[in-house]
Amino acid sequence: MQRNEVGRSAATAIHLRLRLLGGGLLVAHLLLVGWLTLRPLDVPWAAAANLTPLEGIRADLSYGPLEAARRIGESLALLAPLGVLLPLANGNLAPSPLAAWSSLGRTAAAGVLVSLLIAMLQSGVPGQVVDVDSVLLNGLGVVLAHAAVVPALRARLRRARRCGQSSQGSTPRIPRVGLGPWTDVLSAVPREY
Repeated sequence: MQRNEVGRSAATAIHLRLRLLGGGLLVAHLLLVGWLTLRPLDVPWAAAANLTPLEGIRADLSYGPLEAARRIGESLALLAPLGVLLPLANGNLAPSPLAAWSSLGRTAAAGVLVSLLIAMLQSGVPGQVVDVDSVLLNGLGVVLAHAAVVPALRARLRRARRCGQSSQGSTPRIPRVGLGPWTDVLSAVPREY
């Protein structure tokens, strides 16, 4: 009984440490993203805002394959860590398939909302230009990072949980003990209390 309680408390401590680590890294990442995307830029001119979906991606592709890969990759990678940090900070690493799909949906929605918030805040920052394609690519980056890392992390945590349970040894079992030989006779005798 004590081993099981110790195992549970150790698992709870590890779970709490993972949540705290995820929360700290999430805050640090959001501060870095805010600094990169919301600082004023001193530029002589700024391009017009792009509110037509996929037009900015077509413009990036016209620069050639290397420059297009760099520009599109930057937009994909900007918020991609949210795909891992949000479920980690939330402690939502449940192993069931339904929980996995709902986690992906919630994480994707949160990533798109963060990207929309950044785009709205950029409209008031000098030198920053709003681009709807960056919202699409940021959301896609969150989904790709979540799909690439979180299932493997869940599997690893499940394996660690199984190994932790099996290392405690099996639960001792007591063979079934029959009733005493005089039980039938004594139960038939009326008792007066």
